[in-house]
This record gives sequence, C-alpha cells and structure tokens, in this order.
Amino acid sequence: MPYLFVHFRETPKPEGEQVHFGLSSDGFRWEAVNEGRPVLWSKLGEKGVRDFTIIRTKWGKFYLFATDLSLANCFLTKYKGDWANIGREGSKQLMYWESEDLVHWSGQKTLPLGEEFGCCWAPDVFFDDATGEYVLHWSSSRRDDDYRTKAIYYTKTKDFQQFSAPELLCRNPLGDYIDSCIVKHEGWYYRFLKAAPAPEQVVLEKGKTLTGEYVRLEAFDREMQRQNTGRLEGPTCYRLPDGRFCVMIDFFGCPREEMRYEPFVAEHMEEGEFVRADGIGTYPFLKAEDENKSAPEEFAQGKFYFPYGFKHGTVMEITEEEYERIKGFDGWEAGCGANL
Repeated sequence: MPYLFVHFRETPKPEGEQVHFGLSSDGFRWEAVNEGRPVLWSKLGEKGVRDFTIIRTKWGKFYLFATDLSLANCFLTKYKGDWANIGREGSKQLMYWESEDLVHWSGQKTLPLGEEFGCCWAPDVFFDDATGEYVLHWSSSRRDDDYRTKAIYYTKTKDFQQFSAPELLCRNPLGDYIDSCIVKHEGWYYRFLKAAPAPEQVVLEKGKTLTGEYVRLEAFDREMQRQNTGRLEGPTCYRLPDGRFCVMIDFFGCPREEMRYEPFVAEHMEEGEFVRADGIGTYPFLKAEDENKSAPEEFAQGKFYFPYGFKHGTVMEITEEEYERIKGFDGWEAGCGANL
C-alpha cells in the first residue's frame, strides 16, 4: 500500500516553505519527489506555506490546505523576529489547491476564516460519516482573550465551496492546544494534540462525538513522557499495510540537521498504546545529488527512513497507479530562488 506525504522543509530560504511531496511504498521508507524541490509554490499572502493537510473526497477530488506563513519572507520584517507577533498579526486565512490526479493542480485559493483570529495555522481535515460532512480544523488565538491562548477551531463543508461559521472544538484549560490531528475509528474520535505548557507534550484523547467529552489516554502519555516531549509537535496518523497504526511526530527545537519525524506504532488504537519505532534513519541535509537515493542497506524492510528533514505535514494512502504517476511526473511547477 503506497502513501503520499505532503510536507515542507525547515530551511532559511523561501523554497523550503512550499509544497513538497514524499512517497513511500510501505509507510516506513520514504523517498523525495521532484528531487526534493517544491511541487507547488505559494504566490499569494506571505508567499510561503507550511503545515499541510490533504484529503481525498468521496467524489474523487483532492484538496490540499496549508498555513499561510513564511518565516523566510516575514519573520524578521513583518513579525520583527517574535513568534508572539505571529500569533496576533498572522494570516487569518488558509491557502488551498484542488486536483483530480495529484499532479495537475488548480490555481492557489484562499479561505478567509475571520478577522477575530490571530494566525490560523496547522489545518487538518477528515470526513465525518456521522454527518456526511468534511471537518476542517486548525489552531488559533483570538482577539476576545487578547490572543493569550491558542485553541482548536473547526468549520464544516460538504463541497469545499461553502463552509460553516467557525466554532470552538476544544481548549486546553492549562494553556494551549495546537496541531490537531483527528482520526475516526470504529465509531470513536481520536484527537492528537500538542499541549503547552501543561503538559508540554503531544497528547491523545478519545471521545464518542466530535464536540462532546473526551478522555486522555494514559498509555500514550506514558510513551510521550519517555521522549524529549517538549520538542515534539505536528502529529500525523495513518494505517500501515499490516493494519497497525502509525503516528509520526515532528521533532523540532534543535539544530536543522537533527530535525526529523519520529514514528510511533500501535497494534490497536483503542487504548493509545503507541511505542516509538526502532531503526529510525534520517539524513536531513544531504547534498542535492544524493537526496533522491533509495534507503541505505541498513534501513531494510521494517525500518523507517527519511531522505531529509520532513516538516509538519500529512500522510495519505494512495493507489499504485497514483504512486507511479507522481513518481514519474516531470511537469512540476517551477519556482525561483537558490537550491535548498
């Protein structure tokens, strides 16, 4: 079963904050698409995009959403080098594209979410079979509490043309929630969230309805507490070919050459008993001529391998035909600027 990983790259240059694709035939070993260069470029807003989500709709079209944010272009100028200014003054819209084949994409579009928000970032989307609607959720602070805390908000759509008014999904009573990833499995909703400052880690919650009561899964807490939890964010969860669940979590807050995704695997989702996978391989900043090489021999079947430092994105199952189409396509959108 092949997979597509839509992500960005943490580089000091604008081309890192564009749409990048990675491919895997097994969910473990990943290879770069377009030799590690962007496949789509943002030409609107801050002219940089991050924190991607992608979904296949029931009618076969794909939608790709992203945060409208460029640190390379704006951090030292518009935001004066301060993340707090992003929380207050960042983009109040998401960027998105649509496609019918994953290689030919529409022009870039904007989805305004409301002037009451600070920065709208880290979107995620899933289909809720309970209502027949797509739920798009994201992190943001709001003007009504002077942008002090970040929470998760959501909007619903049936056609990606009309969206409902944003509503609060969940809030951390002890601080912030960001980077939500929601999976629905056997009638239960599972929410992966980055919490801060208490606890300073990714958490997993379980609930019977989208907006009702949730409980924290203690088994997941225990595994996170074994890690360098303050440096983990941006979870993305998918099913491996053997039926196990994998959540990959973005390892950040370190030198760029150490940034990577760290995978955690569970036999079953119900109790949240994810365990960090062994055999993680990462070569984040290989020379350009080396980036598209296959995994080294020591990263054999059953070992995770990433060709460079993937950053905050989403993994989606694709077909063999789609895998070959993406891998063989040579008409990706050309951008400008120096090499990564």
